[in-house]
Amino acid sequence: MSEPSSPRIVIVGAGPAGIRAAATLVDAGLHPVVIDEGHRAGGQIYRRPPAGFVRTPEQLYGFAADKARALHLLFDRMAEEGRLTYCARSSVIAVHEGRLHVLGEGGAEVVFYDRLILATGASDRVAPVPGWQNAGVFSLGAAQIALKAQGVALGQRIVLIGSGPLLTLVGMQLLKAGADLAAVLDTSSWRQQMRGFWGLAARPIVALRGLALRARLGRRYHAGVTPLQIEANGRGVTGMRWRDAGGRERVTPCDMIGIGWHLRAETHLTDLAGCAFTYDEQWRQWLPKTDRMGRAGNGIYLAGDGARPVGADGEANRVKSLSRVGMGRCQGRYCQLAAAELIAAHAGCRPEDVGRFRGQAPIRPAPIGAFLRES
Repeated sequence: MSEPSSPRIVIVGAGPAGIRAAATLVDAGLHPVVIDEGHRAGGQIYRRPPAGFVRTPEQLYGFAADKARALHLLFDRMAEEGRLTYCARSSVIAVHEGRLHVLGEGGAEVVFYDRLILATGASDRVAPVPGWQNAGVFSLGAAQIALKAQGVALGQRIVLIGSGPLLTLVGMQLLKAGADLAAVLDTSSWRQQMRGFWGLAARPIVALRGLALRARLGRRYHAGVTPLQIEANGRGVTGMRWRDAGGRERVTPCDMIGIGWHLRAETHLTDLAGCAFTYDEQWRQWLPKTDRMGRAGNGIYLAGDGARPVGADGEANRVKSLSRVGMGRCQGRYCQLAAAELIAAHAGCRPEDVGRFRGQAPIRPAPIGAFLRES
């Protein structure tokens, strides 16, 4: 009797979650097929430009440059060693009874699977603003893709409007790239933002980074605004009409507008695969149901922001920064294992899926004087 063949496992998405899923399978001796729309693995947050691009990882990813490099290297090594099959520039357009309908550079084809991991990530949450159908209006994510993947700004004079971390991040990225950024209009008030700031007291670096971005944007940044109208002529956008926090109506001339209000989990393929959903009050979105193994039924597994938007750093260290577990005198030497068990039980996953705390110096209590050098 012949040995049973290995199950055909397909991963949709080559962002942080898809890459980590592929690495786990490869380490277990399996050979997954990874399908992704990008021309190179990395996803949106660690999107890579074409070969020969002159901007450095530090310029593209900022403080996350080292993480991006490590993730890219991991995936490239697995692909070069033939330990996975990578289908780049390919879009899964339908799922039905163990079959994926894929549209790639060579045309349409059907890919069969025994197990399917959907790591489809998140996309912009947009809201209709009068005039948003005009040429020159893009989502914040689209503006970021153009900047990272092609090194271009989508307009000569730009206005961004919305709320959430991506708003100020994209604004700062455009500014650093030399774009003419006319205004960053935040629909959340300073009072709302300060409430959120104190909610991030356990994550001072994240909170302070957000404030620093706003400060570096200077007079371009306005909080508590109300969008009124995107003005346009027959050729496209000409300006953004808005009301400031004091009630004064203003118009900012521009030829490109980026809009976005936080993110939403990308769940279309999960829906087509027949998975069950439940409405989540926190995210104000229908999200798929999964068990503690990430299973959504019918051989479907979910990974990353496609299940719930948590970002590239959703693991033990996210809980560490929120709750300060592992940041006491023992630096996690005694509490780390117990914390991992508690996180896994609460999140419905295995302790090994939680990850581990990053080491911090000093590994044992030491006086400040030990780190001071004599002048």
